Amino acid sequence: MLTTALVMVVTAFVITQVAIFTTTVYLHRALTHKGVTFRSPVNDFFKTVTWVTTGIRPRQWVAVHRKHHAHTDTDQDPHSPLILGWWTVQSKNVFLYRDAAGDPDVVDKYAKDLPETRWDRALFNHAWVGLGLLAAALVLVLGIVPGFLTVGIHVVMYLALSGSVNGPGHHFGRKTFPDNSGTNLRWLTLLTAGEGLHNHHHAAPTSARFARKWSDLDLGWWVIRGARGLKLADVRHSDVDALARKAAPARTT
Repeated sequence: MLTTALVMVVTAFVITQVAIFTTTVYLHRALTHKGVTFRSPVNDFFKTVTWVTTGIRPRQWVAVHRKHHAHTDTDQDPHSPLILGWWTVQSKNVFLYRDAAGDPDVVDKYAKDLPETRWDRALFNHAWVGLGLLAAALVLVLGIVPGFLTVGIHVVMYLALSGSVNGPGHHFGRKTFPDNSGTNLRWLTLLTAGEGLHNHHHAAPTSARFARKWSDLDLGWWVIRGARGLKLADVRHSDVDALARKAAPARTT
């Protein structure tokens, strides 16, 4: 029984990390902010993995996140800890996301560069089909009860980490750049493939790299570097400091 429980937890953690890496590298840095562009086969792979491990529709995710950047910490921000409180964002992040993503005007306005495709209509818009495939695969490998429990553990882990980026990632931690509300949390950075470097990200949103130095441990950037080395990706920006200086408001002396 203990061995089965350990297998479920480890398997769920691995799947969650696959989903986290896909979220940060593909949904966030590539689709939303255009910091990196992947070749078509790589995009198709990431989109499929996103569908199976999270059920997320890329257009909706992109639209909600772009609205967050356009209206950070105002009453139009879909998930602002300043407005709602960090615990509300942490515990209700999925519902806040769902409300914003369910508004067709938000999607049309903020994701107009990502038109819906026939594959979206046939497959990728059907979240439960993707997650169902994941559940079916785990049931075949682990058995009915352990398989479904593993899916449940994975979903809880993924939602908790996603909420932590939007909640604690805008409330606790250190700031390199004081002009934005994002914070840097090392433990969150390690568990979210670099997303915990949220202060750096808000200072330089179009940077494919969130780290300012190697010890920041931006694991998502390591994946992008590997893809670039294999000629599977083109990086648009990767210098946080340079982009932050360019975006900073002019100061008078």
